[in-house]
This record gives sequence, C-alpha cells and structure tokens, in this order.
Amino acid sequence: MTTPEARIILGIDPGTTIMGFGLIRVEGEQLTLIQLHELQLKKYQDHYLKLKHIFQRTLELIDTHHPDEIAIEAPFFGKNVQSMLKLGRAQGVAMAAGLRREIPITEYSPKKIKMAITGNGNASKEQVAKMLQQILKMKTLPKNLDSTDGLAAAVCHFYNSGRATTQKNYTGWAAYVRQNQDKIQ
Repeated sequence: MTTPEARIILGIDPGTTIMGFGLIRVEGEQLTLIQLHELQLKKYQDHYLKLKHIFQRTLELIDTHHPDEIAIEAPFFGKNVQSMLKLGRAQGVAMAAGLRREIPITEYSPKKIKMAITGNGNASKEQVAKMLQQILKMKTLPKNLDSTDGLAAAVCHFYNSGRATTQKNYTGWAAYVRQNQDKIQ
C-alpha cells in the first residue's frame, strides 16, 4: 500500500507479441523502481487468447501492486491497418482491466513519452532505456526493451502529473463514454 504522500504508477506498452510494463513508486520527487518486466505472447497463435492473457496479467499486476494510476502508450498510426487494429485491441484490453478496478488511466503518444524521458520525441528505444537506467539507477537493462517502454510511460506520467495536458484521462467506464461520444453508435 502507498502512504498518503506516496503513489504507485503502472506503465504499460501494449502489444500482441510482447506487452511491456513497469511499476514505479513516487514519494515527492523521488522515483523508485518496483518492477520491470514483460508478458511474452509469441507462443499463443490465437489473437483472442493473447487478449485474454493481457487482460488477466494486467489485473494480476493491479491486484498485486495496487497502482494509484495507469499510464499507457497510445497506438501509433502506421501504414499497416491490421497491425494497428491488433495493437488497439491490446491497448483496449489493458485499459479495460484498469477500468474494471476503477484506476485512473492516462494515454500518452510514443513521441510524448520519448520527449518526457530524453527530451527528443524521435529518440530510439535504446536511448529511452539508457536514460531510464540513469534516472532510476538500474544496474542492468533487460534484453528486450518492451519493458523499458512500459516503464517509460510510467515515468512520463510522473513528469506530467499536475500539469495541464491534452492527453485523455479515464476514471471509469462512464468517463470513457463521456469523452468518446464520437465512438458510440
């Protein structure tokens, strides 16, 4: 549990091959790494089974670490529509788990996350990981950098907390519906 002046932020980099995540504890201006890991989904051929595992693992993280907030990387817009749909579903399932537990969620674009961590919105995964290593005083970096991408979302959220933002925030299903009237038919 967190103290009144402390909070836990869960950062998620959604994906249907690998979902990266990181948890940080914030006390004042002090950041502490709680966990950095990834959910490997390559072994599952069925897309819906992957989504089920994303939902279950996100709920497990929430129930184990009791985050106060979730920061999630928004899907980037690419040329491959099928990939974008799959990524959007993965993000939606992770968000649904957070909404199920009534945890506030904030989306950040990949450029916004990179800018917050490195000062360069076009930074590479390696540059982001190295900067996080310095910020959080990590001895080593993981082999796959999907977990540091999830961690970067959490640190980005810390840096943007309390500031006016154009990012989307959801505190529950009702808030999501209110802010997304254009998506409701």
